[in-house]
Amino acid sequence: MEDKRNITSQRQNRTKNHFKQALISLIKEKGYHSVTVKDIVDFAAYNRSTFYVHYQDKIELAEDLLISTLQGLEDSVGKPYVTVRKVYTDKLTPPSFHFVSYIYNNRDFFELINYEDTLPGLHIRFPQTILKIYKEKFIFETLNSAPVNMDYFKRYTAYGFYGLLQNWIQSGFKETQETFIKEVIDLAKTHIYSVKYIGDN
Repeated sequence: MEDKRNITSQRQNRTKNHFKQALISLIKEKGYHSVTVKDIVDFAAYNRSTFYVHYQDKIELAEDLLISTLQGLEDSVGKPYVTVRKVYTDKLTPPSFHFVSYIYNNRDFFELINYEDTLPGLHIRFPQTILKIYKEKFIFETLNSAPVNMDYFKRYTAYGFYGLLQNWIQSGFKETQETFIKEVIDLAKTHIYSVKYIGDN
């Protein structure tokens, strides 16, 4: 019985992913507001009744796509910190930035920031998610223990990092992940002494 439920759940997730992928492709092709449910089901090669089993309308699909992908970004952050919680910036390595790999691996979605008529809320909630990650999952130690307003510091760092990500995405991921992360680490060394992951506490 359990196996049957798992198979059903996997099938449902696969169907929903097909609809999400269709929406991403169609936004790039014609803009979010021009996309219809008919476009989505035709592109994904399903019928309308299957679509309505999972979603009320295009808006609900778009929200599910946005929430699930940004949640995946949050979930990816802690993977490098399973064994070591505190890392000094001069010891940071590319694996410490696993969520950069997540963005690259899901670049089809994140490229949507390059479009004007795009997924509603993406341009606001993507940087907000990075700020949320910094606020809730990390403790930063400033270089030379310089006293700062940590709320401002995290906001400054999060939105600065978002700006770098935005530029990387808009360039078509011109730099390799390793090169991009190295540049980020070099910048981090100028104002951050250590990073402590507290996300799973």
